Amino acid sequence: MKQFFKIMAASALGQLITGLILAFMFAVFLVGRLTAAFGDQEESNKKVIEDNSILHLKLDQAITDQQSNPSFDFGLGGLNTDSKTGLNRILTSLERAAKDEKIKGVFLDVSMIPAGMATVEEIRNGLKKFKESGKFILAYSEIYTHKSYYLASVADEIHLYPQGIVQHTGLTAEIMFMKGLIEKLELDLTIIRGSNNQFKSAVEPYMLDKMSDANRKQTEKYLFSLWNHMLEGISQERKIEVSKLNQLADSLVLQTSDAALEERFIDRISYRDEIYAELRKRLSIEEKDELNLVSLGTYAKDKRLNKTRSEKNSEKNKAKVAVIYAVGDIIDGKGDDNSIGSVNLSEDIRAARLDTTVKAIVLRVNSPGGSALASDVIWREVVLAGKVKPFVVSMGDVAASGGYYISCAAHKIFAQPNTITGSIGVFGVLPNTERMLKSKLGVTYDRVKTNRYSDIGSMSRAMDEMEYQIIQKGVDDIYADFINKVAEGRQSAGLTPAKVDSIGQGRVWAGTDALAIGLVDELGGLETAISDAAKRANLTEGEYILAEYPIVKDPIEELVNRLKNEAKVELINANFALSPEMMLYLYNVKEILRRKGVAALLPYHLEIH
Repeated sequence: MKQFFKIMAASALGQLITGLILAFMFAVFLVGRLTAAFGDQEESNKKVIEDNSILHLKLDQAITDQQSNPSFDFGLGGLNTDSKTGLNRILTSLERAAKDEKIKGVFLDVSMIPAGMATVEEIRNGLKKFKESGKFILAYSEIYTHKSYYLASVADEIHLYPQGIVQHTGLTAEIMFMKGLIEKLELDLTIIRGSNNQFKSAVEPYMLDKMSDANRKQTEKYLFSLWNHMLEGISQERKIEVSKLNQLADSLVLQTSDAALEERFIDRISYRDEIYAELRKRLSIEEKDELNLVSLGTYAKDKRLNKTRSEKNSEKNKAKVAVIYAVGDIIDGKGDDNSIGSVNLSEDIRAARLDTTVKAIVLRVNSPGGSALASDVIWREVVLAGKVKPFVVSMGDVAASGGYYISCAAHKIFAQPNTITGSIGVFGVLPNTERMLKSKLGVTYDRVKTNRYSDIGSMSRAMDEMEYQIIQKGVDDIYADFINKVAEGRQSAGLTPAKVDSIGQGRVWAGTDALAIGLVDELGGLETAISDAAKRANLTEGEYILAEYPIVKDPIEELVNRLKNEAKVELINANFALSPEMMLYLYNVKEILRRKGVAALLPYHLEIH
């Protein structure tokens, strides 16, 4: 009993100390936040965007579709913030800067761009539109990756650090196969795909030791589509033949800045002080004069660009086009900043449908899919909204499997040439840990049940043939429902259930190929989709404003809610020295194994550098 009270007292003391530490940290943060807020307000009264300024695009933070507040994380190092840049902020800033007399050009200061290919495509198109104003764009980097060089290729001049390089080796897709590891662990997995979902390869890493022929075929198809689109864009801007670009990639010639200059990939070799000197020259100012480089964050806060409270109030009853962002894995329930919850997204679509001031809806989808059930819940809200208002989908980097499911009922679907979409298929994974736990840890199971299949789906035993057939039928039924709903939504493109099945079966497509087979209607970005939705609602430019969902919360409110929900600091992964790739694969394994029910998920995590 004495020991019990000792443990209880220690636990209570620990919770008290933790609570005091969190309260203190929050107080410090709150004071800092308020000080910064008043400081920003005072500073904004002093600092306005000056004449002869340059918009400075660094693009070194993760780029999301919607601008949000920094997220806060209580880690081992204390309070950490994770800032992200919204694609909507980038595009809006470029559009405004093109008309802003104070902004004379853009300094594209890039290296690694933490964004997908379709996002880069949208920014690139925004820069091309900016160039129509007659203002300059200068690009600079120490290392140009495939994505950053593709973006920089639209610049008037491309500068490279003397010891820098341009990555031009071609694209590759690599998959880690874990069949051998699963066998060594003696973990038994029952994997069920749609009967003819030969391309639904999300589960291949757990059942094979190399790509299946079907997976290799689809991967080659979309990878070459992405690469060829990138080469055509570079060729158009840099006046280098596509055949020459392929030859340079095969020969690995571009290993030095001199070689990049000789092959016309860049225009000048410059140190950073020299690119600054060139920018001053463009502004016709002296070396001693200050160079006014304006960041995206600063430009977005410019008083000239932001509406007053009275102006905002006057717009409350103005016609709106709702832009609803659907980003992340699709899950049942509410979701969070990194996932699409069926409850939250359904509520947002419903709110836009019922709001009489909202005249059209654009659903921005950036998702590899997830829960088939959650996807169906969202699909229903899309159908209902489409019955009363124009409903348009804008696909981002990826809108595949469940991401396509929630898109297929739209009146029109836009995608970028390098959007990854399709993957119309479903699968299920049921792990059996009985053999592994007994062999490795000596853990065994026993059970009592009232009926033969009371424990169907248990992770502690193998399923029998009848159970397998029942689950297989469930997966096949979901797939049949999936293709029927796609056919219903894509009647205007001439797709029948049989046709959808022929281009479905889990197959992944690039945006250009998806256009050719009728999965999407037109190539274009978010702004194009918004314009189309407005046109369908008989709205002209200036007659409407944008209403974005989900509504971005106040950062302090978000932090308070997090403190309420998280009263402890988790030390998970603190001492693991795993590579980012291994952590990603382990995360994917965990996500697949934790899913309840059948999944409509992209075959793998796709990231192109």
